[in-house]
Amino acid sequence: MSTEAESFKYRPYTLQNFKQLPQVQKLSEEQKFAIEVVGHVLPFRTNNYVVDQLIDWDNVPDDPMFVLNFPQLEMLRPHHFEEMAAVLSSDANKEQILETANNIRWQLNPHPAGQLEHNVPVLDGERLFGMQHKYKETVLFFPSQGQTCHAYCTFCFRWAQFVGISDLKFATREAQLLVQYVRKHPEVTDILFTGGDPLIMKTRNLRAYVEPLLEADIPHLRNIRIGSKALAYWPYRFLTDPDAEDLLALFREVSHSGKQLALMAHFNHPRELNTDAVKQAIQRVRETGAQIRTQSPLLRHINDDPDVWAEMWKEQVKQGCIPYYMFVARDTGAQHYFSVPLVEAWQIFRKAYQQVSGLARTVRGPSMSCDPGKVQVVGVSEIRGEKVIVLSALQGRDPDWVGRPFYARYDEEAIWLDDLRPAFGEEKFFFEDELEQMYHDELAPEPEPVLEPAV
Repeated sequence: MSTEAESFKYRPYTLQNFKQLPQVQKLSEEQKFAIEVVGHVLPFRTNNYVVDQLIDWDNVPDDPMFVLNFPQLEMLRPHHFEEMAAVLSSDANKEQILETANNIRWQLNPHPAGQLEHNVPVLDGERLFGMQHKYKETVLFFPSQGQTCHAYCTFCFRWAQFVGISDLKFATREAQLLVQYVRKHPEVTDILFTGGDPLIMKTRNLRAYVEPLLEADIPHLRNIRIGSKALAYWPYRFLTDPDAEDLLALFREVSHSGKQLALMAHFNHPRELNTDAVKQAIQRVRETGAQIRTQSPLLRHINDDPDVWAEMWKEQVKQGCIPYYMFVARDTGAQHYFSVPLVEAWQIFRKAYQQVSGLARTVRGPSMSCDPGKVQVVGVSEIRGEKVIVLSALQGRDPDWVGRPFYARYDEEAIWLDDLRPAFGEEKFFFEDELEQMYHDELAPEPEPVLEPAV
């Protein structure tokens, strides 16, 4: 391991200290102010690894890694930017600044795809706000110590986790509740630790959540997943952090228990795969027996180029990772800045897919994580004289929806499922009535208990 890796210490940069960076002195005062304005609404945090090794400062402000980490003026709608800028330029106090920021945040759809309303499970009549259970096989668990990241992606669809509004957070410390819930639900085969980033936690804290699941020896629980961008944003988590060896030991413990451990790694650009540190980190994780599956949204200004995706998938396979998902930018936060129309997204996916071997064609997409489930744009076709967009669910709130092709009118401007209309004169997509009934049933009051007459 290199001396550079041995001496690298984590240092975060936020609104409070980013102007201390020598590289930031290349930016104009207008650009610095824009970072402050947007960073007061959407979360901003980067670190010395990203700044020193991933961003090409000679290509700023157009460098994709810079855009991925540093807020840009256009990430807020003009009226929101002007509103926040006016407050920051005035004599407003902290409370007034926060109030303005929160008012804007509530207009940015902080919990898309029914996360708060419809995904929170119930155990013995109590809602478990640190968990989500949307698809029958998989439970998401949000450990409270893992609700931040080594750096924040500007596109993050879980940005609401990081802005300090308690009503917008999912988090729990209750590992035993997770065990109880999984025991009672034999359909659950997978636990996904997510956040934030669970690997921001000390290993002892992660172990306190993982080991109870192993000790419980639940027969139907087969896979433990950890969603993380640590490989891309802080590979030293697996190399030189004080508890890196303990983390890798925990990974081996899971693998040797008979459960499959999958690290769901977020890579948004090929540059994140090219440093010596990330290559060493990937090798060390794989040596524990864990699989690394990779995913990313398709993002304007970052990776909206089929050659970029092909390069990224090829490099992932070369390093032993499994390409998993290409997502569509979710309908939250700065979606207007990052979104790529669905037809164009399919074209980018198809052109990239054509360039790779079968080992990289494990990847699926482009996929929208929306209310009914993960909806894939399969392609564009002409049926009965009508040009249509072909769609199919990769996951669904009802498993019966999965794999059933359905059709939307051709629309080159649509960026999300809600923008599409059914083809062939239909009024609704096939799942809409059932989805509406699901939501209605969730909101229905519990029946009053029948009381036995007093004797």
